[in-house]
Amino acid sequence: MNARDKKFSVAERLKSFRYAFNGISDLILYGHNFRIHLVILMAVIAAGIIFRISITEWMAIVLVSALVLVSEGFNTSLEHLSDAVSAESNEKLRRAKDVAAAAVLISALAELITGLMIFVPELIELFAG
Repeated sequence: MNARDKKFSVAERLKSFRYAFNGISDLILYGHNFRIHLVILMAVIAAGIIFRISITEWMAIVLVSALVLVSEGFNTSLEHLSDAVSAESNEKLRRAKDVAAAAVLISALAELITGLMIFVPELIELFAG
């Protein structure tokens, strides 16, 4: 029976959430870079609360932060998959992993720029008086 022929099941849908939470747990427990991004996000959230940023600024932070965390998740997933496929050096797998890492870097730079656009004016106002 293929997926199209299966009947809808609430229990199966709920089970899929368990798999997603297992993935989040794996990222938190074993994803060193993911944890770094989470710590930075906590600091950004604290700064957002302290500076009372606008709802639009919060939306920007949520979007770029989600982009970074999702990128890190895809990158980690690709690393696990490529390691399972081949333990030996493989040029195509190396390039795929490098491109996934580049995607994380690009999203992190977008996050950094967004954070600077939001918080630098706040810091200037704080220190300028």
